[in-house]
Amino acid sequence: MSNPERSPHPWSIPVRLDDVPETGLHIELAADSHVRDAVAALAGLRSVPRLQAAFDLSRRGHNGLRVVGQVSATVGQTCVVSLDPIENAVEEAVDLVLARPGPGAEAEDVAVDALPEEGPEPLVNGSVDLGAIAIEFLLLGLDPYPRKPGVVFAPSPPAETTAGPFSGLAALKVGRKSDGSN
Repeated sequence: MSNPERSPHPWSIPVRLDDVPETGLHIELAADSHVRDAVAALAGLRSVPRLQAAFDLSRRGHNGLRVVGQVSATVGQTCVVSLDPIENAVEEAVDLVLARPGPGAEAEDVAVDALPEEGPEPLVNGSVDLGAIAIEFLLLGLDPYPRKPGVVFAPSPPAETTAGPFSGLAALKVGRKSDGSN
């Protein structure tokens, strides 16, 4: 379902606003191995063994669209403490409102109670890219400091030394006082 030659995203699933019926549209996606490998490279992950998304699209007036759903993935990361390979689950909820930009996108056309405070996201060429949304929310859901269960960072205790970094200078000073010179 993806076409990497036509999109800058590793996973592109465009859906046109005009293709969403008034009753809404439910779409379930599962990324193939090529897409998962590209997403792993993009995100700096060891692997992405599973990447799925489910979206419900509904019309908001003539020019608006609401996308609600869930992105679910299993990602291979590296424990920041032990450097062991680990797998983590990512579950991210999606709730976006999009609208056609420009004079045709009147505020009355999109349900006001569904808008985020900064306004709707723009529909690009009258379409929404569900693959790009899935990747964006996957990236938002990644643990930036993954740890293997039960592993705790414990700093090394300070080395016990009898001499500090200035002990040589202190010995010289003591030696000068014993000679009677300052």
